[in-house]
Amino acid sequence: MTTADGAGAVDGSQLPLAGLARRPGRRTAPAGELAATDPVAEVAVDVSLPHLDRPFEYAVPASMAEDARPGVRVRVRFAGQDVEGYLLARKPAAEHPGRLAPLRRVVSPEPVLTPGLLDLCRAVADRWAGVLPDVLRLAVPRRHAGTEKREQPEPAAAPPRPGAGRWAAYRAGPAFLEHVHGGQAPRAAWTALPGEDWPAALATAVATALSAGRGALVVVPDHRDVDRVDAALTALLGSGQHVRLTADQGAAARYRAWLALQRGAVRAVVGTRAAAYAPVHDLGLVVVWDDGDDLHAEPHAPYPHVRELLALRSEREGAALLAGGFTRTAEVQAWLDAGFARPVEADRAAVRAAAPRVLLPGEGPEPERDPAARSARLPSLAWRTARTALEHGPVLVQVPRRGYRLALQCARCRSRARCSACAGPLAQSSGHAVPACRWCGRPAGTWTCPTCGGTALRSAVLGQRRTAEELGRAFPGVPVRTSGGGEVLAGVPDRPALVVATPGAEPVADSGYAAALLLDGWALFDRADLRAGEEALRRWANAAALVRPAPQGGTVVLLAPAGLPPVEALVRWDPAWHAARELAERVELAFPPAVALATLTGPADAVDALLGHARLPASADVLGPVPVAQDPRPPAGQDAPTSAVRALVRVPVADRAALARALREAAAVRSARKEPGAVRVQIDPLDVL
Repeated sequence: MTTADGAGAVDGSQLPLAGLARRPGRRTAPAGELAATDPVAEVAVDVSLPHLDRPFEYAVPASMAEDARPGVRVRVRFAGQDVEGYLLARKPAAEHPGRLAPLRRVVSPEPVLTPGLLDLCRAVADRWAGVLPDVLRLAVPRRHAGTEKREQPEPAAAPPRPGAGRWAAYRAGPAFLEHVHGGQAPRAAWTALPGEDWPAALATAVATALSAGRGALVVVPDHRDVDRVDAALTALLGSGQHVRLTADQGAAARYRAWLALQRGAVRAVVGTRAAAYAPVHDLGLVVVWDDGDDLHAEPHAPYPHVRELLALRSEREGAALLAGGFTRTAEVQAWLDAGFARPVEADRAAVRAAAPRVLLPGEGPEPERDPAARSARLPSLAWRTARTALEHGPVLVQVPRRGYRLALQCARCRSRARCSACAGPLAQSSGHAVPACRWCGRPAGTWTCPTCGGTALRSAVLGQRRTAEELGRAFPGVPVRTSGGGEVLAGVPDRPALVVATPGAEPVADSGYAAALLLDGWALFDRADLRAGEEALRRWANAAALVRPAPQGGTVVLLAPAGLPPVEALVRWDPAWHAARELAERVELAFPPAVALATLTGPADAVDALLGHARLPASADVLGPVPVAQDPRPPAGQDAPTSAVRALVRVPVADRAALARALREAAAVRSARKEPGAVRVQIDPLDVL
């Protein structure tokens, strides 16, 4: 155990303990003013330096003895300044023989850091090679003093157990619910049927856990998904049985919901990734929906992923785990292959009855009808399908990107049009706007192609607004609505309309879409990404699942090259086949989830130093470092970014914990020595290329 003084942080492994003697001006508490019982507190200070990731000892003044309980927020003197922290424990004597600095004050008597939450946060820090203070910032919301003073209502009575409902359509669905209600901890990978009312199904699973006196936690990608599950839970359970946790709630509303869970007033919560840490009492079920969505990946250190975090939490707390979606990731497939989880899926007959018909423009007789079917952005098949479907309801048009003309190229030689000042790509924000650089904003009204001397520009990539403009001309008199960016529609009525949306922003149609056009499928493959195929299938399936079943005329036109595995998987609606194939390729190439992998990104000298300090497992395979492609645009008022490199370290899955421990210890050595250069360490990140 270590302690801190008023002049600077003291690391007990490097400085003599006698260095903690009282100094002039330092506020210490005489022995007579200390708490009579357990006068020593262990505090986790809010300092993210890896070599200081340990509890520090402080004296508990008698005036704070009652409020200074384990789990409360406190303020202490550390490294010459007042910092916040959490009181972890009280004990009768200190390990350090010298005088201890006292607690400055108890910020709030509310014990927000429960033993279970502390244990989870420590496990997350260890799993992802991070430090505890970083995880605590993700797990515990900021305090709102007025909210703490409000009294919580009495806990609602447990609801009656619902029937199997929509789960009856899936093999092992009713059995999963039975195990949840029985207090067991099954783990399931649910492949939802196309057109499934998945919020209602999740509400049934949550109600099943609540009826047994257990808690439930549901994590979805974004606030629109939260709205849908929130509505489904309210419809099934009524008000007062659950809360929602999202970043856009505001400080008071979010803290109020968090306290309701922490105090046991409610036992169910739905939210985005921060809700994964919610302090649910007697947790019996954790759910992650659409785990392939990159919104589940935390962008802040230590960069945990919701899927893996909930799997870790379910094991530590004995809760059931459900990973659901219209597709299946390679990570979930690895769970199935390892026996960690069991599949919950419908038989093929039910899938065929629920799925829309998927057509490819270049297949069958289409090349004879339309010679340009394989290259046209809106081939005649798509036009005919949309025209027919508009007689029966709305038509969804998915485009990969929002905007207008997102990339321009020379109309003569097809060379990419770039800025003459910074070499950034040129784009056009509207049909009347002057082309301008997407990086520096410099207009390029007099652009000339350096390759052929041409001056005319054409679109290389069309965005959402330009697509809507083109469709409006192709279908005069038909309303065209857009959804994406800052204007996302929640739903559309069951009336003829063209709905142009970007992936993830597709509104729900009241009775399902009559058809869907999935445009520019090639754009999803035109990137160096290990998960490009998996992500393409996920985006297409999420959109196609909103279309009516084939027996009701539902049709999807996919504009993508035939023969690619994601295309074939969508045509057959067989995401399990694609996930198994994807995992087999990852195993062959030794990429996650077949192995555990860490990326180290930063200045070359810093990355080399970290690797030099790390006592890696004998099984470790180090790749690189290699230069990292960077956006050459410097932030406003700053110089150009320092060149960075990235090294990959991969080990067998069994050595993941040893890898994380080695990297965490190496980071602590660099921190203690104050070596220059920050290195970002990520374990099993989404982006490894």
